[in-house]
Amino acid sequence: MSTPIEDYALISDLETAAMVGRDGSVDWLCLPRFDSPACLAALLGTEDNGFWRVAPVARGPCPQRAYRPDTLVLDTRWETATGAVRVTDFMPPRAQLPCIVRVVEGLSGTVSIRSELRLRFHQGRVVPWIRAVDHGAVAVAGPDAVWLDADGPVRAVDGADSMVYDFTVPAGRRLALTLVWSPSHLPETPAPLCVPAETLLKETGDFWRRWAVQCRYAGPWRDAVMRSLITLKALTYAPTGGIVAAPTTSLPGRIGGERNWDHRYCWLRDSTLTLSCLLHSGYRDEAAAWLGWLVRAIAGDPADLQTVYGVGGQRLLPETEAPWLPGYEGSRPVRFGNSATNQFQLDVYGEVLDALWLSLRAGIPMPPHVWSLVEAMMGNLLRRWREPDQGLWQVRGPGQQFVHSKVMAWVAADRALRMGQLLGRNGSSAEWRAMRDEVHREVCREGWDPRQGSFVQSYGSSALDASALLMPRLGFLPAGDERVRGTVRALRGLRHGGFVRRYAQGGPGVQDVDGMPGGESTFVACSLWYADALAVTGHVEQAREAFERVLAIRNDVGLLSEQWDPDTNRQLGNAPQAFSHIALVETAFALSELPAGHPVDSPAGHSFAFGRRAEPA
Repeated sequence: MSTPIEDYALISDLETAAMVGRDGSVDWLCLPRFDSPACLAALLGTEDNGFWRVAPVARGPCPQRAYRPDTLVLDTRWETATGAVRVTDFMPPRAQLPCIVRVVEGLSGTVSIRSELRLRFHQGRVVPWIRAVDHGAVAVAGPDAVWLDADGPVRAVDGADSMVYDFTVPAGRRLALTLVWSPSHLPETPAPLCVPAETLLKETGDFWRRWAVQCRYAGPWRDAVMRSLITLKALTYAPTGGIVAAPTTSLPGRIGGERNWDHRYCWLRDSTLTLSCLLHSGYRDEAAAWLGWLVRAIAGDPADLQTVYGVGGQRLLPETEAPWLPGYEGSRPVRFGNSATNQFQLDVYGEVLDALWLSLRAGIPMPPHVWSLVEAMMGNLLRRWREPDQGLWQVRGPGQQFVHSKVMAWVAADRALRMGQLLGRNGSSAEWRAMRDEVHREVCREGWDPRQGSFVQSYGSSALDASALLMPRLGFLPAGDERVRGTVRALRGLRHGGFVRRYAQGGPGVQDVDGMPGGESTFVACSLWYADALAVTGHVEQAREAFERVLAIRNDVGLLSEQWDPDTNRQLGNAPQAFSHIALVETAFALSELPAGHPVDSPAGHSFAFGRRAEPA
């Protein structure tokens, strides 16, 4: 049986990340970047696919662990028959080479500890050559070398191709183990191994505390908001400002199912929510870095606008399968790369232009060529907005006339008009305004189901879709509009166990709108959108209950995956999921600022997040 997804904690150096289980095992690690091949992949297979466990010889899950306040430094405590010990795990924010440090400290008595490192390069399948070096060992395979430094002798275990270090820790003693990746052609000892672990620990803690103090949130859910913001920062690829959706791939939306996707990339879908979250929270530098990544990634022909890009802005993310990995609890196939790059998703135009407008309002400097980019995107959108697409949820079935996609086409035109008004560039305003008005009329006519009193998933369909909850936030209709209220009421039908699905499920063996069989669990971000929609339509107490229901499903260190299964009380999907944590922060701000019992209209989109409104363009 695999370790439950909610049993994992995250550590990161702002260029890659590791997943640490409650049993003290690092079961997922890609080096040197988020999207590099994994060298520890037990998360998607067995121990023979790579792990690094540091724990008492007696094994078993720890009874207590926590991040140090306002940091990404993880303390794990074990109580054994012979004493107590604490393991502190962290990754120093990247200055040179990726590095994991594990400090073991005796708290009482004497505890026998084993460190076992089994490396498997190239997605958990290539066995390295291991040789001893001073104070440890080095494992080499192809372009990769991983060095392990310890305070005692490390031995290689024949047959298992593991590096093992056994030691005892009496009360008051501290020992450190340090893992460093380097290119295999560099013969010298990596620089991080020359820095004392205590120095690295202090510098790492200080870095996170200095970053956390910038947070502007002062509401009742400060701890949850801060943990979500730290998680979002941890998923940032610092060299470019890109933010990955999650550090993992192929964690399933349903155990044994096929909805197993690689989320180690950056989605345009997340653009506006990410910017709003960062700006609202006081992290202007991070918002500017994300905007910089966005503008560089989308540069070029707007007809080639993709839904997802690599952390460096790369466009080619070929999707492959890994048959040598059995998958998380048998959920196959395991995928690396993401073919969503080849889909047409109309909504991304709205996401990008909404993000640009939000940045302009916030005073973030934009490159001079951005207006030319806006004009090019709008020119392409004018030609294509009537086409079917794969939609927000990246369906792998036939394209459809998705309502949310058309709403985002309206958003694109609306934000382009607002930017033109602010910048004094109104040359195409008449054409854009005509398109905006036509899209609005069409959505209200073709996307509305009078029998249900609700907007639906696609034209001519009766299926509901949680993306309709975003209409008031986007400014498509005011929160007080009866059509918005009716949609919020109807979308109770997507609730399951108090949480919200993305859309109606077809049941076992039935192929859903996304082109995949088997269904999935409730979607964390949609459950938070529901809380938002309740709040802005005047149901503030119900909104708070819905929000706190989501807070209750975070794991013991405050992390959320993509989905939640109310039937088994388990987190599912890739974890931790940026989309979930962004939505948590936005909802916390919204609930902290809204007066009880009064609907709030947001004609400019996201305006309630800043306490500002723009006049209609």
